[in-house]
Amino acid sequence: MSHTARRMTGQPMKTDSLASLCIFALLFTVFLAVAIVAQLLMLKWRSWLPGAEEGGTLLEGVRAAVDTLMPYLP
Repeated sequence: MSHTARRMTGQPMKTDSLASLCIFALLFTVFLAVAIVAQLLMLKWRSWLPGAEEGGTLLEGVRAAVDTLMPYLP
């Protein structure tokens, strides 16, 4: 019952935070690998990742792409 009450008040539970962190880390790693390979092959990878167009550096672009995608995940 206490889990239901906490969830209804809008306070995130520790498991939700951990799950979000794991999803973020996994997506960041995958997007970073794609960006590094594309950068080494001299391809324009920023248009492939949503939100990465505004990033000035490789890591900023990857972070922007992950931040753009995260709200769409369940």
